[in-house]
Amino acid sequence: MRVRIRGIYTTALTHLFEDVVQASPPIRDRFDESFPVAPADLAAWTTTDRQGVTLSGDPVAVADAHERLAGISRDTLAWTDPLPKDGVFAGEVTETLGGGAVVDVGGGEGYLPYGETDDHVETGDTVRVQVRRPKPPWTDRRARLSTRIEVSGELVRLVRGESRESTGAASLEDLLPPEVPDGWRPKWGRDEEEAAMDALGTALDTATDRAERFDDLPTRGDPDAPTALATPLATSHVWFGREGRFELDALRREVTRTMPGHHRVKAGASDASAAVDFAEALGAFDSEAFPFAVVARQFGPQEGDRLAIDHGKPSGECFTLGKGEVTSVGADGSLRLEREMSPGGTYDALGVDRRAGDVAVTKFEEGRWWYPTVYRGDDGTRRGTYVNVCTPVELFPNAARYVDLHVDVVKGPDGEVRRVDDDELDAAVAAGHISEPLAEKARAVASKLERAL
Repeated sequence: MRVRIRGIYTTALTHLFEDVVQASPPIRDRFDESFPVAPADLAAWTTTDRQGVTLSGDPVAVADAHERLAGISRDTLAWTDPLPKDGVFAGEVTETLGGGAVVDVGGGEGYLPYGETDDHVETGDTVRVQVRRPKPPWTDRRARLSTRIEVSGELVRLVRGESRESTGAASLEDLLPPEVPDGWRPKWGRDEEEAAMDALGTALDTATDRAERFDDLPTRGDPDAPTALATPLATSHVWFGREGRFELDALRREVTRTMPGHHRVKAGASDASAAVDFAEALGAFDSEAFPFAVVARQFGPQEGDRLAIDHGKPSGECFTLGKGEVTSVGADGSLRLEREMSPGGTYDALGVDRRAGDVAVTKFEEGRWWYPTVYRGDDGTRRGTYVNVCTPVELFPNAARYVDLHVDVVKGPDGEVRRVDDDELDAAVAAGHISEPLAEKARAVASKLERAL
């Protein structure tokens, strides 16, 4: 399995995978070896929010990498994308917005910018679209679509409908064995000059096979939208939990000097990369402990900040429970957050009405498998306690982040302690969203909390 890797997890994953191609210059220097400039079966790149990686490529290669990365730690989770990169769908326009249209393609929704189509689109229209940019399930964005069909690739991509300008000189594709199908134009990547001719020929051959598959799609009489027409590639998204990031640190440390929490810090703030690299270049760390106080002081969160609670679900979704004010931050990784609650409804599992003036006080601790929220009335009366069991909490500059593990423990205003939602945890295991080792950890944490409360 030949893998092309980019992003903040590259060194660790290069050490994990055996056959890396198209390595960047820093990786070639770090490993002090030559990596072939050859076609990749699989591309892995860091997600925009730096929380994990997206895998895209040959379905067998993606499935293998999906399983391998999910096994890095019990709090690393992975999901197969129903809208894989390069997939072509007959979709139905369900909504038009200021800059583009929302398109239902069957397995989910995508976003078609008006600049990615030559036709005017209206609600109810059927459009043939291709997935340009998949999206991780934990983000609130939609996959980016286009009506312009192409074959993606790093060494070469094929663009449909673009004519070749004749200069009288032989072009690179004229020197290679594969015959480019009519109506397609090759566009060579930045590594073209370093690749051997046989590697370029293999890349072009693979691209032309996929182009011919797209050409075989019917031009008229498509199946009723929404439906998939062709999905030559597979795509998966992997979210690294806190334990997973430290496992990646250990892999990276086998290759080069790596500070404790290397990937944890870089995942938390985009401007942290240079600081981490500088500290590692100097060897400016003398402890094996994660330097939470230093990281929080430099990048946040700090007292007075507004912090969101990003509540991930084992099925892949993520939503914000709300934002609160940070009232204290401890050097040990503890943090206190206060939120003023809006009236109406009841508190989950407590059966207590939400009233005007209620305040929720949440106490987080970096790396802990649970966190408590105490609800108090405007007179200071304790109205109940809800303890959420989750993957180890990470306190990033803008949000506390974790994945909820369903089972929780609550303590009512009368002092009654109850454990809730074990059935939801069992259902998540049966659905394949949570591994049995992770579920056992959640149950053990819940049992301990039950006894403590």
